[in-house]
Amino acid sequence: MQVTATSLRRALIATSAAFSAIGLLAELLRARLGPHPICSLLSLSFEGNLPSWYASALPLLCAALLASISASEAEDRRHWQALALGFLAISIDEAVGLHELLGGLFTTTGLLHFGWVIPASLLVLALGLAFLGFLRRLSRETARRFVLAGAVYVTGAVVFELPLGWWSEQHGDDNLTYYLLDWCEETLELAGLTLFASALLTRLTGRELRLTA
Repeated sequence: MQVTATSLRRALIATSAAFSAIGLLAELLRARLGPHPICSLLSLSFEGNLPSWYASALPLLCAALLASISASEAEDRRHWQALALGFLAISIDEAVGLHELLGGLFTTTGLLHFGWVIPASLLVLALGLAFLGFLRRLSRETARRFVLAGAVYVTGAVVFELPLGWWSEQHGDDNLTYYLLDWCEETLELAGLTLFASALLTRLTGRELRLTA
């Protein structure tokens, strides 16, 4: 069976939306029913469940698409390859939570309750500067899609950690507000990854790529 890039893009958007909607329902049920196996299975906040598997698979797909693009790119091939490695690292981090280890290096409170956002912010800034020339050499539409996807992902992965950390410090992490803040964070991450994968598939569609399944 052949799967076109267009149909895969539509499937990704539908799947991400479904995981987000089901995750929201799981958070509302958890607030009402307390700990429950179905909430643990479907909540975007938990590790080792269906949403966490999907959150790890999405950046892995992006890494594969980037590697495919880099194989046929004469210009900026190293940038495409670096992006592929970066998204592979994101996939690994989603699976094992490496970024949480960085939090132990900082003793911070309030909005910086989760101290790992400090090195994460510096890394985002450094990567943004390093890839600025690369973005300028892309077509305007592709660059716009990449920037939008990155902004959405960073808002979820880094920016939303600030109010989440503050609320966790002030009110704990076992209440509806915390659940909803966490859901917003995870949903934005899924949305950013989906937008980026969609942008990559759009680029590949222009080259009449066909994916075989």
